[in-house]
Amino acid sequence: MSKTDLKIRPIYHYLRNRIEAHICISFTAYTVYKELERLFTQSNVPFSVRRAAELTQTMYQIEVLLPDSKRKKNILLNMDVEQQKLTKVIAENL
Repeated sequence: MSKTDLKIRPIYHYLRNRIEAHICISFTAYTVYKELERLFTQSNVPFSVRRAAELTQTMYQIEVLLPDSKRKKNILLNMDVEQQKLTKVIAENL
């Protein structure tokens, strides 16, 4: 795993708080990546974290306001089989 995989390029900071923020963001991204890897392995999901990221690029959601109750409802639109599997695995492990 490299910073390229996380889409974090080298950034040169000179102020202490910016250096610490950069390290914190990089570490958090790495932690999320490794946790997703673990979750996919545990759930026997047949795709990688990279593939999961690709799948989320074409997932769309709309938010509607229900006229009678004035409640908002979120609806995921037209997911393919892989996207449904990804959504299910993540929802089960939240």
